[in-house]
Amino acid sequence: MPKRFYLTTTLPYVNADPHIGFALEIIQADIIARYRELLGEEVFFNTGTDEHGLKIYRKAQELNRGPQEYVDEFASKFKNLQNILGLSEKLNFIRTTNPEHKKSAQKFWEICQTNGFIYKKDYQVKYCVGCELEKTDSELENNKCAIHPNLEIELISEENYFFKFSSFQEKLLDLYNKNPDFVIPNSRLNEIKSFVARGLEDFSISRLKNKMPWGVAVPGDPEHVMYVWFDALVNYISCLGWPFDSAQDKPDNFVKFWPGVQFAGKDNLRQQAAMWQAMLLAAGLPNSKQIIIHGFITSAGQKMSKSLGNVIDPVKLVAEYGTDALRYYLARHVQPFEDSDFTLEKFKEAYNANLANGLGNLVSRVMKMATDNLEKPVEINWRNISDFADLTKYLNNYEYSQALDEIWKHIAKHDEYIQETKPFSLIKTDPDQAREIIAKLVQGLADLAVCLEPIMPSTSAKIKQAVQGNKMPEALFPRKE
Repeated sequence: MPKRFYLTTTLPYVNADPHIGFALEIIQADIIARYRELLGEEVFFNTGTDEHGLKIYRKAQELNRGPQEYVDEFASKFKNLQNILGLSEKLNFIRTTNPEHKKSAQKFWEICQTNGFIYKKDYQVKYCVGCELEKTDSELENNKCAIHPNLEIELISEENYFFKFSSFQEKLLDLYNKNPDFVIPNSRLNEIKSFVARGLEDFSISRLKNKMPWGVAVPGDPEHVMYVWFDALVNYISCLGWPFDSAQDKPDNFVKFWPGVQFAGKDNLRQQAAMWQAMLLAAGLPNSKQIIIHGFITSAGQKMSKSLGNVIDPVKLVAEYGTDALRYYLARHVQPFEDSDFTLEKFKEAYNANLANGLGNLVSRVMKMATDNLEKPVEINWRNISDFADLTKYLNNYEYSQALDEIWKHIAKHDEYIQETKPFSLIKTDPDQAREIIAKLVQGLADLAVCLEPIMPSTSAKIKQAVQGNKMPEALFPRKE
């Protein structure tokens, strides 16, 4: 029986078009999903859209549209990323407005309530609509959220249901201490440890329906809907059919795949590594396996924002440069765990230097010599990705940039080998030796195709087709002037 591997991205809000930050997260996850499949593992890969909450409700009102109509339009844009970003065909796409998800969220609520971790009280709190989170005074700067300084902090005063977050301080710290790789990188693990060690406050998990009707109904209380984070986090197991598959004699994906690996941005650390883990403990379910936290993408040193006009549209980049060019750049030239700067100038420079003049030129040179001088295709020794120890070492640790550095070292070695052996000249004086060198270079391209498959799948397929048929491929990466 093959090993099983589950991984999921966060679910982006559907209040704006897809941006480069989410493209980074889902491409990182897709690389690992493809890699694990190449290792022979059975993979469940999840993403989707988070469609409830005050931010979305107000945006729909602003546009004079119904919230369901509004989220339907934007959800389709995120679903289209599967093709645009070259994501796995096996990708599972969940929407939090799906009836199955709502039922799972309600069941999760009922279990937590039965276990004594949900209660009702009056409260007043400072609230950031942009984060959809309550804020303490220590988290505010000049009474503004550091992440959304353009939004006013709102005071909410009403009766809500609360989750007993405060009950889980010791259990969470124990979870972190027993699992030193629970959050990657280690700096983020230390950050969440520090947050939990300072003490946890219970948080609101409902909203009055007469003030904010757009949410999952609270079981047994028609006056309340679930707070968006409580509802949305449950998607990580509702996508697996929890808890209904077993009762209906279906294959139980929850038992097969959970616990899993979660990908998230650094602004999601608290929700993923503390709130969700406490919720799982409250429901008596296993905690996540691991949480991978990436940084933000900045532009010329500034955070991307529509008001500054520096937002990078991944769809436009793909239209001009191709899917694999974007996948390459986000994997190699964006730090996997820290903030990274992204400009169109840097992107174009890397494209021309490393793809057009590097990989693309090597494939073209080798296959030109092969088609001109070999009578039939080279008998390829197809290797498994697990045979490339340096590459797999980095992919196992989510170190995408180092993995691609290894691949480009091989590209450089092939270029050096061509210059040293000069098969294009040797063919005139010693054709047998020249053909042997060319065949070795073709085998090298096959090895590169195997290594590139999880990262640049379309490019990998084109190289494989070229070496198997001994034919020139189309220009992989036409130079951009």
